[in-house]
Amino acid sequence: MHSFSESGNDNKCPFCNSDRNKTEEERVHEMMRRVEANDPASICMLAGHICLGRAGFQQDHAKAMELYAKAADLGSSKAHCNLGMHYHERGNFKKAKFHFEAAAMAGCEVSRYNLGQMEALQSGNIEQAVKHWTIGASGGHYDAMNTLIKLFERGIGIEIGYVSRESIDSALKSYNNSCAEMRSEARDACIQFEIDRI
Repeated sequence: MHSFSESGNDNKCPFCNSDRNKTEEERVHEMMRRVEANDPASICMLAGHICLGRAGFQQDHAKAMELYAKAADLGSSKAHCNLGMHYHERGNFKKAKFHFEAAAMAGCEVSRYNLGQMEALQSGNIEQAVKHWTIGASGGHYDAMNTLIKLFERGIGIEIGYVSRESIDSALKSYNNSCAEMRSEARDACIQFEIDRI
C-alpha cells in the first residue's frame, strides 16, 4: 500500500492499471473473476470476506471453511493457517495440527509458532515445541524468539538440554539475520506510514 502511494499508483488497479478508483462492487467482481480461475489467494480472500461478512457478503462460516479448504488444496499456506486456527479454536487439535503443519512446511512462521504452542500446551512436549519455535525464530517470527528467550530466562528445559545459552544465541543470530534480510528503506517507510495513520 505504501509503495503504491509513493509511486503515485495508489489509485491504479494492479491488474488493469486503470487510473480510476474502483468501487467495492468492482473490486469484488475482479476478485470473483480470479476465484473462477482458481487463484488460491483470491479464493482465500473470498473466504475471509465470507467468514467475517465483509464486502457485501453474508457471513457464513461453513462456506468460508469450504473455500479455505479449496484454497489450501490449491497450495495456499495462508488458507492452511486459517483452517488451523479455525479448528484449534473449536478444539479439533488433530485437524488444527494437520493444517498448521502443511502451512509450516510451506514457510508460514505463524503456523510454526502455533505448532510450538500446541506441542507445549496440549502435548507437554517441550523439546518438540522448542524445535518449532527455533525454526520460527530463524524465519524472523518475533513471538517464537520471545518465547525461547522467556524459556531460557525461567530455566525451563535447561536442565534437560532443550534450551541452552548456545541454542538461544544461535536462534537469536538467525532471527536477527532474517530480520535484517527483510529490512529495507521501503519497509521502514511503510512501517512509519502505518504508525502515522494510528
